Amino acid sequence: MPDKSAFSRRRFLKTAVGASALMAAPCIVPASALGKDGAVAPSERIIAGGIGIHGRGMYDVQWIMRHPDVQFVAICDLQKKQRLAVKEYVDKHYGNQDCAMYPEINEFLEVRPDIDVVVIATGDHWHALASILAMRAGKDVYSEKPSCMTIAEGRAVVETARRYARVYQTGTQRLSEPNHVFCIEMARTGRLGKVHTAYAHIAPWDAAEMRHDWLPEAPEPPKDEADWDAWLGSCPWRPYNPSYVSGGWRGFYDFHTSCIGEWGAHTFAQAQAGLDCGESSPVEYEYVANDSGDGMVTHFANGVRMILSRGEKYWYGSCGERFDGPEGWVAAADGYTQPDVSSPALLSEFQRVIGQYVARTGRSLDHMQNFLDCVRSRERTVANPEVMHHSMTTVHAANICMWLKRSLKFDPVKEEFVGDEEANRLRSRAMREPYVY
Repeated sequence: MPDKSAFSRRRFLKTAVGASALMAAPCIVPASALGKDGAVAPSERIIAGGIGIHGRGMYDVQWIMRHPDVQFVAICDLQKKQRLAVKEYVDKHYGNQDCAMYPEINEFLEVRPDIDVVVIATGDHWHALASILAMRAGKDVYSEKPSCMTIAEGRAVVETARRYARVYQTGTQRLSEPNHVFCIEMARTGRLGKVHTAYAHIAPWDAAEMRHDWLPEAPEPPKDEADWDAWLGSCPWRPYNPSYVSGGWRGFYDFHTSCIGEWGAHTFAQAQAGLDCGESSPVEYEYVANDSGDGMVTHFANGVRMILSRGEKYWYGSCGERFDGPEGWVAAADGYTQPDVSSPALLSEFQRVIGQYVARTGRSLDHMQNFLDCVRSRERTVANPEVMHHSMTTVHAANICMWLKRSLKFDPVKEEFVGDEEANRLRSRAMREPYVY
């Protein structure tokens, strides 16, 4: 064991020498350190790091770094090539070489108590565990979607955020985009009359039934290049194949949430927000005899229906939602310059609806800004853990309905299926040690 007294003496001498040097040096403080010339003083900055930053994650990092009150300082990734790529981008942005790199998540979280927030954009199967570990380490979390692989994982994220008083935002950014906010608020505030049906987009590729086999084994790379055991995390052991770590994990049961989760992670949250069911889930799921879940009707306790839809029957573009009421309908998806409406008169309310939403909630219409605002205020984000968990519970219940090929009833308070033990066993998955929460 090291001599603690010797360490303390060395630290004292080092501090004393440093203080003497500072007293002898000219007192020149850069304007940026004082928060002048548009800069943010270091004491006021939010210190950020990233975990598993790849394609979508790079967009998130660029997004958070556009905010002048954020300083991005470290990347944790189990692939060396990606660590270097993120460091190169961050260092170039700041004009220094300060971005630190870490290959292992526990070390990263342990040695960087200075980091306030982490952006998590790993493969889907790591989102919940990484979020839980980060929140336990005192970090606020911005996590990409889908943010959990099972109903049990979603509940664990909720309980961790609550226990450790952390701010959490899931990357369902359309909850903050004006076109979608307009549609949600038109439905929620009764401007369409009593909404009876919502439609939520599911991805037009892959199927609800996923693969349970695995790819051919290939020689593992050196651990420093890509830590395969860590990449698998809590999933069952599988032989290494380079396709997995380059995005080829989609469509496999171990790693994915199917075509339903791919877009439903977004659109179910959007639809449920408009139905004022953001913190609940449907109580009934009607099985449809196809491979995708297209046309599945789900029922909320208040009698409102949400229908899963593939293709462009109710919108064009991706990740759409639509609300139908006796006074008309509204819809939005990616690529819209303005929402679709049943009557042009409905659009005359656009600015008023958006203005009232901002005044009522105080939220930014920038999803990342909403997260950062809440990091400072400690208020709940628009895509808080409960919103994430209940929309993802709908994803998982719809998947289970398709896998078992029968209609199901669900109790969203107890978070269990009614009278179906086989379905209830699918609410969680075994987790491989030591990758457990």
